[in-house]
Amino acid sequence: MAVSFAPVESMASLSSDLCYDILRRLDGQTLASAACACASFCSISKEEKLWENVCSSMWPSTNREDVKSLISSIGGFRKFYADCFPLIVNKEVSENQWINYPEYPEEWTEAEYYGDTDEFESVLPSDFVSLVDISYKDKIICSKVLWGIPNANGFDGWFYNCPFRIDLLNYADRYDENDGEVKLSVSDGLPRIASIERERKDGKLWRELRDGLRLSWIVVNSKINQAANLASWSPLGGQRHWPTDKDFVLRFGSVLPAKDILPCQVVECILSMKFRVTHTEGDGVQTTLKLTELSMQLEDMEGAHVNGRNSLLILKEALSCRRSKNYSEVLESCHLYSKVQSELKEEKIRNESRLDRLCILSGIAAFIMFWYCIL
Repeated sequence: MAVSFAPVESMASLSSDLCYDILRRLDGQTLASAACACASFCSISKEEKLWENVCSSMWPSTNREDVKSLISSIGGFRKFYADCFPLIVNKEVSENQWINYPEYPEEWTEAEYYGDTDEFESVLPSDFVSLVDISYKDKIICSKVLWGIPNANGFDGWFYNCPFRIDLLNYADRYDENDGEVKLSVSDGLPRIASIERERKDGKLWRELRDGLRLSWIVVNSKINQAANLASWSPLGGQRHWPTDKDFVLRFGSVLPAKDILPCQVVECILSMKFRVTHTEGDGVQTTLKLTELSMQLEDMEGAHVNGRNSLLILKEALSCRRSKNYSEVLESCHLYSKVQSELKEEKIRNESRLDRLCILSGIAAFIMFWYCIL
């Protein structure tokens, strides 16, 4: 039996309900592309509910009522997606900039290094909200929301002059559905491993973990109505079996501008995630990993931790810096930072070696002169 279909002469002949039903099934990138196809799609794609569904699917942390209110107050879900889907790109890392940049004690006064007080008072820890989502092979395994910066009370508190660090797992959220332990097992797609010794040889579990994990750490500033994703989606690096033979550490992050905040002009936002093997197949149960650490910290070009005062200023600036949907461009900016950082370290080592040799030669010359004068 032949079935015939009436041809659709134009998109205008489709009802708005049918167009809406089509668009609500799309992901964010496809929805944005469809908005350019015709006037009907363009008009319907402006519906906030469509973008709310996109954000909720991509970042389950945005599905909470308090977070929905926050996003609505800073411009809505459409703007939120446009801000947070592209990743931060910072290529303003000049190789010549780091050879002779001023040392902190000599060229920078205390007020210059720690930032202007009036400017700092406009950036408060309570202005920031962290929306964190972790997925493994497209399955969400953890979603957390952190309001404000923990332990940052009082302008003269220890937070402002001590190294900035957020250990997300240390702060329970009463609304958090994943308040318990976050685990990965064979049912989530992990490969079976018989023992840690076997894993040391073939590295199968490490490769699966590195290739399958995705991290999104979105920072929202409710005062300036801006948001940005500070993570790199995929790991930028990692370390197996550290500090114990059962630990796997993965590093995500981005390069953030610090112009007029620190002498080095740029810093690295390091998002560290650590999993520990709790069971292997040899224990009589499925291979199981437990998330034991999820943290954020900022480091300058020399690897020194940035203090809390400057970190707040840097985070505020990061929310308005350049972004890109091209992941290779994001990786390129991170690799450029690592390259320049390595060159800076090598240059410092060479300078220290020259100074050591000079000291040794000076000591030998002084010794010879001493005995020459005696004899």
